[in-house]
Amino acid sequence: MRWVYAVFRSRTQALDCAARLQRGGVGAAAVSAPREANAGCGLAVRFAEDALPRVRRVAAQAGYSAFVGFYRVGAGCVQRIG
Repeated sequence: MRWVYAVFRSRTQALDCAARLQRGGVGAAAVSAPREANAGCGLAVRFAEDALPRVRRVAAQAGYSAFVGFYRVGAGCVQRIG
């Protein structure tokens, strides 16, 4: 399984995003952000790649000001995907 991380510069916004996703039935967890993301607070929301379209909608609707971007993680590499 490939993981995607929604990376934030705010712990509060990362935790809020994780909670919104969990309430919506997305298997999401607040975790340490990948080092390659260079995020200020170092917190991200991890979820399965197939949930990406749904997570994009939730993040857009919430209007997070501290959102850094999405990063795909798998097989030892990290790629920014938006």
